[in-house]
Formats: sequence, structure tokens, C-alpha cells
Amino acid sequence: MVGDHQYAMVADAYVLDAENRDFVDTHNPRALHDMLSRLLEAMQRGLSAVARRLPRTHREPAARARAADGRTYAMNTQAAPLPASFPFSAIAGQPRLREALLLAAADPALGGVLIEGPRGTAKTTAARALAELLPGAPFVTLPLGASLEHLVGTLDLGQALAGHALKFAPGLLARAHGGVLYVDEINLLPDALIDSLLDAAASGVNAVERDGISHRHAARFVLVGTMNPEEGSLRPQLLDRFGLCVQLRNLEDRAERQAVVRARLAFDSDPEGFRARHAAAEAELAASLRRARATLADATALPYGDAVHEAVGALCIAAQVDGLRADLVMLRAARALAALEGAEAIGEQHVRRVAEAVLLHRRKPGVEATPPAQAPSAPPPSAAEGESAIDDGADTDSGDGDWGALPPEPVGVARVKPLRPLIPAASLAKKA
Repeated sequence: MVGDHQYAMVADAYVLDAENRDFVDTHNPRALHDMLSRLLEAMQRGLSAVARRLPRTHREPAARARAADGRTYAMNTQAAPLPASFPFSAIAGQPRLREALLLAAADPALGGVLIEGPRGTAKTTAARALAELLPGAPFVTLPLGASLEHLVGTLDLGQALAGHALKFAPGLLARAHGGVLYVDEINLLPDALIDSLLDAAASGVNAVERDGISHRHAARFVLVGTMNPEEGSLRPQLLDRFGLCVQLRNLEDRAERQAVVRARLAFDSDPEGFRARHAAAEAELAASLRRARATLADATALPYGDAVHEAVGALCIAAQVDGLRADLVMLRAARALAALEGAEAIGEQHVRRVAEAVLLHRRKPGVEATPPAQAPSAPPPSAAEGESAIDDGADTDSGDGDWGALPPEPVGVARVKPLRPLIPAASLAKKA
């Protein structure tokens, strides 16, 4: 067990000694932060008298170490202005991405949006542009190297060492409240961070139970996570907790590709003029989001009818999803879509439009995207259609015949050279 004299050695060597403290604070502020944390724990347990005798001037490195650890503190340098964001209404070529982000912005309780796709498909651009549609909404980015305390918050060591009081230091979840929390390459984050992210995104509350602190605060934000499937995937348990999922593709249509490139070049050459030309469309989108949020906040507005429940259940059963989270998310997404469109009731068309974003990452492997009950009946495949026709033309619900059976094909008989016995027949006759 660590004794009081060992804590005294650490304090004398790295905290009370100004030269050593400045060196560690400059080259490894995280290490100094950890040292002060250990001393504070000892002080709270009554083990270290050295920690109690630390002068106030020697407690300042805690604040500097925590600032280097990613928390918000007053800085002497003036922050540079952020560049103008590309207008959300001007994003072309990715209609499913736009719709999924608007649904998540209308109802953040959906659980966020997971965007899968290659590089350069407007993932970050769309997330930044979405934040501008929400009044006063912050845009917070979670870096890959962030720690759990950086995300959820932890003990304020500066306050604790200065006044011997426990105080909560908020993390990125608190900073993102009311805005957009963007996580690039979310599949490369540790599972513990993803769990905390998804818990807060679904519940709207961040609960912290660590470092002797029990604290809860509101954390209602739009979670947008991106990943490149070529660099790895998420576990199915984590995938299921994302509300919506969109798979982006590279633009292969020449006219569509040229239109997107021209729009980007026009924005880069004159950002303010480009934004002014799309100001009316941006204002209309922001107004529709405000109306949708107000409608969704009314529990009596847009009730779920029996036909909607039946359509959702049929789609989820056909996709062979696990659990009931897909049903709940699909119902909420359909209601959010109806609110965005100003519809008087939720219809089956709303369910069908949001179904793919809800089921894409939950559907069992090998299950067709279109449910068999709604797929048009196709004629029997012909022999010229090959293997793809065999896969598409089978009816798994009929129960007649042998599923996957192939018609017999004539096979020619090749003549085989007769075998010569190892022992001549005459020798066998003599032995007999």
C-alpha cells in the first residue's frame, strides 16, 4: 500500500519543485494531471498531509493540465473565426442522407444517424450544415483520442485542490446539448465511449458515477457518426442502438457529378454570395424543423393508427430483426417525417419511406431488402438468366417442391481405359 512518505516524495519531486513541475507540465501535462489526481485521492482519504499543505500557487498546474486534457478554460489567445458552412439546402446527390439528418434533428430521441460511405461524400459537410438549421446549436466534434472523462465529464481537480470541495467538470456531452455531436470514424472508438454516446443520445440525459461524483445533466443532441466499412465495422449490439443508418455511394451519373462539383466551386469562390442565394431555402428548412419539433412535443398530435402499427410490424418481421427497437424507431421516424411534411396523420407511405434507414443495419444477413409479402410476383426464371435468376425467383413461403432444386442436365459418358490386373489371371489359376 502506498504510504504517506511516498506521496511526499512525489509532491516534492514533481509539484513543489517548480523546475520539474514546469518541465512535466510542458512535455506531458497528462502525467501531471494524473499525479495531482492521486494526491487528491490521498487527501480525501486522509493519507497524505503533504497534499493538504500544498500552497495555492502549486495547485495551478491542475488547471493547466485539465485545459490540455481538452476541457474549456480561459485562454490568452483569441480564437480564430470559423469558416462559413456549406448550406444544407444546397447539398445535392445524397437525398437519403438529407432526409435521415432532418429526421434526427426533428426528433433527437431517435438515437442518431450512422453514415457509412467512402471518403468525399459530404458526410462532414452535411453534419456541419445541419447545425446551422438549429437556432443557437453548437457543433461539437469528438476526436478519436478522447477519453471517457473527456466525453462524459469528471472531477474538477482545480476546484478540489484549491478549496477542498468536489465539483463536476462537464465534458463534451454537456457542451453538445441542444446541438450536433459529430463523430468521425466512430468504428475506431473504444466500445465504452460508444456505449456512453448512445446512452446519452437515446435518453437525453448524461449520468456520471465516477471519481466520487454522482451527477446528472441534460444532454439532448443530434448524434451523427460516420464510418468507412473498409476500415472495420461496429459490433451488432452497437449497430442496433443507432436509430437510423444511411449508406452513401459514389456519384456515377455524369450530370449529377458535375452539378455537385460546380456547386462546390461556386461556394469556394464566393461563400457569402452562395449562402445568400440559398438563404430563403435555409430559412424554410429551419422553420419546418421548428414546426416539426413543436408538433412532436405535443403527445396528442399525430397518433399511431392500427394500419401504421400493422405496416411496421410486417416490415420488421420480414427483415428478421432482433428485439423491438426497430419497431419503436420506425414508428418515431414515421411520426417525425409526417411532422416535417405537415401531414395531418401518419400514413403507411411515411412508414415505407423511413423503413430502409431503420432496417438497413438491423436486417439479418441474406434477407432481401424488399419484404416478400410486398414484392411483385415474378415468373419462373429461365435457364438463360443464370445463377442470379435462381436466387431471385425462389419462393420461400409457398412450401411446394424443393427450394433451390436445379433441373437435371444431361452429362456425357466418357470412355475409360480398361484396368490391367496386377496379378495375371494365369497365375491365379495355378494357385487355385
